[in-house]
Amino acid sequence: MIRPSLALPFRLTAATLAVCLVLAAAPAPAGPPAANAPVRLAYLQNDLHHLALWVALENEYFAQEGVSVEVAGVFRSGPELMTAFGSGALDAAYVGEAPATIAKVRGTAQIQVLAQANTEGSALVGSKALAAGTVARPTLAIPGNGSVQDLLLQKALPRLHLTPEQVERIVVSPPDMLIALQSGQIDGFIAWEPYPSQAIAQHIGTILASSADIWPGHPCCVLAATTAFITQRGQEAQALVRAHQRATAFLREQPDKAVAIAVKYTGMREAIVRLALPQVTYTGTPSIAGEEQYVNFLNSLGVIKVEDAGGFTRDFIAAPLPEAAAK
Repeated sequence: MIRPSLALPFRLTAATLAVCLVLAAAPAPAGPPAANAPVRLAYLQNDLHHLALWVALENEYFAQEGVSVEVAGVFRSGPELMTAFGSGALDAAYVGEAPATIAKVRGTAQIQVLAQANTEGSALVGSKALAAGTVARPTLAIPGNGSVQDLLLQKALPRLHLTPEQVERIVVSPPDMLIALQSGQIDGFIAWEPYPSQAIAQHIGTILASSADIWPGHPCCVLAATTAFITQRGQEAQALVRAHQRATAFLREQPDKAVAIAVKYTGMREAIVRLALPQVTYTGTPSIAGEEQYVNFLNSLGVIKVEDAGGFTRDFIAAPLPEAAAK
């Protein structure tokens, strides 16, 4: 069952974030926890792509599927979460496929994808001048070099009648993108929800293209777990997947209740959540082709070196767990 104090929604404060960073830097325990220990689960702060996890917590799906979980960290970024994986502080997490892929290739975290959390759910946002095509050399912000949004931006440039050489790309954290666009420091950005919806609601910019327009069905966030957890605690891994599948179905079948859960766990205004959620496709089925395309993109940038992108992808995305798939 879920520990009561950990099942409550987080109201993130500076102190909470400090605790999360301590967790990320904590020394690795001596091997995985005992089989009867709670599954140490983490997610990213205020990321609507991870709504299935909050639904599973709120509706007690994990307990109903026979697995005990504890929220072992709420992180500001995927790389921070990967550090916690690498230190042995986590068993599973909802996280971006991009940092998970890079960590897997570099060997900093021995993890595999259990299920997709979502596809799509990002957007290219621009100033009025960028939308009008009057900016000669626009400055566009991405959340990280080699991120999925980096690839999306490169795919989107022809829509703006621009080449990569005509654009200045800079790395900015998504919350700061809103401030930078409003102040004129950048001409546009590409980020995941809810930041594009916040830009629209605050009349800061306009959506030039959704990620569904740019790359239909592109992979985004996943439910990942350590290889040790999957092999040594297989039944609990199956239970995680079953709970995730139930939560994903709930998101499709009970959208109003899903909005209420999102508001509860993030503290966002309901209007923002309602604007953002239709842009996110919640699914539990990983995209083999999408991950392989992303690996090839990272190879082209020199971020990673993978000789066999297909072979890596088939290893990275765990085969469907038989018992989980059957229920």
